[in-house]
Amino acid sequence: MAFTGRTDTVGGGADRRSALSRYALLPLRVFLGVTFVYAGLDKLTDSVFLASSGPGSLGELMRAVRDSAAIPGLVDLALKNPVGFGYAIGIGELAVGIATLLGLFARVAAVGGALISLSLWLTVSWATTPYYYGNDLAYLMAWLPLVLAGAPIFSADAALRRRRFRWGRRAFRGRRGRRGGLPA
Repeated sequence: MAFTGRTDTVGGGADRRSALSRYALLPLRVFLGVTFVYAGLDKLTDSVFLASSGPGSLGELMRAVRDSAAIPGLVDLALKNPVGFGYAIGIGELAVGIATLLGLFARVAAVGGALISLSLWLTVSWATTPYYYGNDLAYLMAWLPLVLAGAPIFSADAALRRRRFRWGRRAFRGRRGRRGGLPA
């Protein structure tokens, strides 16, 4: 079975591994993107969550975790305006998820996702014992490969990169033709 890479058809061996490695982060990107879109929409459409008090509200959750948080100051900041904070987290998760799925400013979106996960880990799930029961730390670690690698395939970033490369090549050929040789 042949696998089609970017410019060549690869049958197997090291070439196949190299071609497949370009797609290695795609499942992670799709998972994190879908999860963050869902989490953002879930928060933004839940009037109980977006209340400043009452069972199931963000305000009640923040008051419950305040004394066990690694950084109580973050919780205090959220408690100043729980509804606004809830909207900020929901909109942030939605924006990060959409950008991750599209691969638009992928590294910036991944940093945003990592910061959201870090803030949730240091506040809401900090006291979870053992630590690996809390999912926010796992999400933080999952964002790091995307922070480092971005979205090299099936992404708006890759399309923009290809477009800039083609435009740059055209400009280079135009300069070479006018000067009669390669630029100095």
